[in-house]
Amino acid sequence: MNAPLPAALTPVDYRTEPSQYRHWSLKFEGSIATLAMNVDENAGLRPGYKLKLNSYDLGVDVELHDALNRIRFEHPEVRTVVVTSLRERVFCSGANIFMLGVSSHGWKVNFCKFTNETRNGIEDSSRHSGLKFIAAVNGSCAGGGYELALACDEILLVDDRSSAVSLPEVPLLGVLPGTGGLTRVTDKRKVRHDLADIFCTTTEGVRGKRAKDWRLVDDIAKPAAFAAKVMERAAALATTSDRPADAQGVALPRVERSIEGDRIAYEHVSVEMDRAKRQAVFTVKAPQGVQPSTVAEIEAAGANWYALAMARQLDDAILHMRTN
Repeated sequence: MNAPLPAALTPVDYRTEPSQYRHWSLKFEGSIATLAMNVDENAGLRPGYKLKLNSYDLGVDVELHDALNRIRFEHPEVRTVVVTSLRERVFCSGANIFMLGVSSHGWKVNFCKFTNETRNGIEDSSRHSGLKFIAAVNGSCAGGGYELALACDEILLVDDRSSAVSLPEVPLLGVLPGTGGLTRVTDKRKVRHDLADIFCTTTEGVRGKRAKDWRLVDDIAKPAAFAAKVMERAAALATTSDRPADAQGVALPRVERSIEGDRIAYEHVSVEMDRAKRQAVFTVKAPQGVQPSTVAEIEAAGANWYALAMARQLDDAILHMRTN
């Protein structure tokens, strides 16, 4: 169980779309989207572990990354995203410990990079794209699960006497939380440092009114009122967004590429590898021909607009090279 994963396993493909999701579901209701986690424990990206209790591996976050981009580009009418769980009494238990146990150091580094980037993307979308996020924590929420909630604009916790938020990495594993948990607790949520010290050195976490009093969550609600409270807060957050409800969405088709030997080729990007030098050269081509110059022309070009197409291709190339 502790041996590193063999390097010859099937390469990771970051290209996906909602019909292929195994771990998330998307629902749209006017200005509110619900992104619900329901991890298939038998659909881990690598062999050797089960994704129990809504724990996640890289495959779960690949889908999250895709879902966030689709909400952002394909659904301009959405102003608030509710991040929640379809599991009873479990929101998310964080990164799967057994996955980390069978992974090489390089795999773990790249996994943590990518999960950090998805959380940063949530905050970037809130700050620059008017897309607000509320974490509807409807069960136990630990480690990376709480770090996912921390990336949202607001956190609402069910007050059922058992559901708690926690960062138990230090007392249980002897490591620091790896996806911005400590920083967001103190710098973003302004939790007092003495309370943060207690919070991060206990395994049981903090629940109910104490979690709210310590600023670990924004509000709590009893189970019978939880769903209504979530929708109330989601609607209130939507009023703070400036996303244009009448804008035209941009469908995001599959990014096409070809791989031949040590070369990866896209329409606007190419990667040439020199394995002897352990070097890769990324080349980005300039746009060809007359480019759209008005909003209407850019909307008409959609995902083929050079800036968007090139950025998506470069993103895929970087992720493919970094992981594979």
